Amino acid sequence: MGLVWSIERIAAENLRLRRDADFASLYMPFDSLLFFGDAGNDDLFGLVPHTGRLDVFVWNHGDDSRMWVARGLGDYLEGWLSGRITV
Repeated sequence: MGLVWSIERIAAENLRLRRDADFASLYMPFDSLLFFGDAGNDDLFGLVPHTGRLDVFVWNHGDDSRMWVARGLGDYLEGWLSGRITV
């Protein structure tokens, strides 16, 4: 599990997701999300940059849904560590 990835992993994972032709045929575009962590089950947490919002969303790899989970990184960390956020 990667609660918050390193900057190197953030860059690498986001590039990989956007460039993978198989992903492009299976999932909605990832361009609106900047992924920064994972739940340890292939679901990813991301922010929506360029909107002025600090909200955190989770992308479910099984059904390609994107769901709001926290009002910011602090809320995300607190929620995940306390068990309030589960996926």
